[in-house]
Amino acid sequence: MRYRCRMTSTPPVAPAPRLDSVDVLRGVAIVWMTVYHFCFDLNHFGYLQQNFYADPFWTWQRSAIVSLFLFTAGLGQAIAVHRGQSWPRFWRRWAQVAGCALLVSAGSYWMYPQSFIYFGVLHGMAVMLLLVRLTAGWGGWLWALGAAAIAMQFIAAYTHSAWAGAEFLNQNWLNWLGLISRKPVTEDYVPLIPWLGVMWWGMAAGSWALRQRPQWFRQTPGGLGGNGARAASRPLAWLGRWSLSYYMLHQPVLIGLFMALAALK
Repeated sequence: MRYRCRMTSTPPVAPAPRLDSVDVLRGVAIVWMTVYHFCFDLNHFGYLQQNFYADPFWTWQRSAIVSLFLFTAGLGQAIAVHRGQSWPRFWRRWAQVAGCALLVSAGSYWMYPQSFIYFGVLHGMAVMLLLVRLTAGWGGWLWALGAAAIAMQFIAAYTHSAWAGAEFLNQNWLNWLGLISRKPVTEDYVPLIPWLGVMWWGMAAGSWALRQRPQWFRQTPGGLGGNGARAASRPLAWLGRWSLSYYMLHQPVLIGLFMALAALK
C-alpha cells in the first residue's frame, strides 16, 4: 500500500486593518503642519513678515504639531506591539523613516546650506521609534520615563547655568541629545530631550487604552461618529495613512508653487 503526502501551504494572514481613530489624529497634525508650513513659505518668499524662530505664536504651534505627531507615533507603536508586529516588519518601516530623514537632510542642504536639517523630526523619530520599541514591555514605567525625559530639559538648563563645563553638550556631535543651552542653527531640530518623553507617553497611553478602553480603537463603518463626523474624518484618516509620503512631498510642492509664482511676476 502506498501513501501520498500532500504538502499544504498556510494561506497568508491578512494584515490587521488600520485604526481610524489614530489615523484621524495623525491627519489633524498633517493639516495643521501644512498650514504652518504654508505660512512659513509665505514668509520665506516675502509675502509675510513674521519671526518663526522667536515669536511664541509660531514657536508654540510648532511644539504642538511635533508633540501631536510624536504622541500618535507612540500610540502606533503600542498598537503594533499589541498586535504582535514582528521585528522584520518594524525594521522595514523604520528604514523608510530613516531613509526619508536622509533625503530631508540632502534637500534642506540644497536650500539652506548654512542651516540644513541634520536632526529634524524624522531623524529624531527614527531614533525614538527604536528606543520606544525596545522599552515597549516596561508598562507603567513608561509614564515615569516620559516625565524624566521632559524634566531633563530643565535639569540641563540649570546645569548649564551652574557649570560652565556643560558647554560641550552644545557641540554638533552631541546636541542631538537635546541637553543644550542654545538652539543650534538649523531649520528643524527635534532632539531626544524632551521629545522622547512625548513618544513614551504616547506608548504608555496606547498600552493603557488597549487594556482599559479597547472600545476607543474599534472600527466603525464609514468612519467615526455620526454622519457629519464620518464625512469629516474620512479625508483626515486617509491623510493619516499616508503621513510619511505626504510629509515628504508637501514642502517640495508648496515651494515649487511659490517659485513658479515668482517666475511669473
